[in-house]
Amino acid sequence: MALLERVSTLVRANLNDLIDKAEDPEKMIKQVILDMQNQLLQVKTQVAISIADQHVLEKKLRENEESEQQWLRRAEMAVDKKDEGLARAAVERAMSHRSMSESFRQQVEDQKTQVENLKTALLKLQQKLVEAQSKSEMLIAQHRRTRAMGKANDASMAMGDDSKSAAFDRMKNKVQHTEAATQAKSELLSDDVEDRFAAMEKEKEIDRLLAEIKSKRQ
Repeated sequence: MALLERVSTLVRANLNDLIDKAEDPEKMIKQVILDMQNQLLQVKTQVAISIADQHVLEKKLRENEESEQQWLRRAEMAVDKKDEGLARAAVERAMSHRSMSESFRQQVEDQKTQVENLKTALLKLQQKLVEAQSKSEMLIAQHRRTRAMGKANDASMAMGDDSKSAAFDRMKNKVQHTEAATQAKSELLSDDVEDRFAAMEKEKEIDRLLAEIKSKRQ
């Protein structure tokens, strides 16, 4: 998602390089910190939403599992009453809820993965923000010293001072990073032949469950 991509970009940002390349380093570092704070708030919000969605899916899963058991109990009642048609319909309803349960179960697993990805991104961004805040004053002060030395050298040369200011190298701190992973899901398409076989398997399962119920009720 775009949010994770933006977070990944901020996490990979090398603060020293940003300052070196910026026309106004102080403004740049403050903007980076502001961007991190804004993205952190968005990720926190998205984590909360994703967790809420997970709870909804888990509730739907439980409801369908309960409905499956309810319709199987009704099928048993119909068998007791010697109403095979009604029993067969009840078994078919139970199978429908079982299929829905399997679908919701997969969605719950996918949602859990999404929540974990967001939590990981949140943790990395929090760490990067702490780092940026702790380094910002040091980096800005370093830049100011460099700028002041440059002005002093220029003033000395303008006054005819033959002494040349020696060139200096700035040490750069490299920020190592790990990139937030994203996941991709592929959809499987079924053709008419598969649908026909699925229908046959469904009828077979209904017969099996109905026979099982009958054998228990005899």
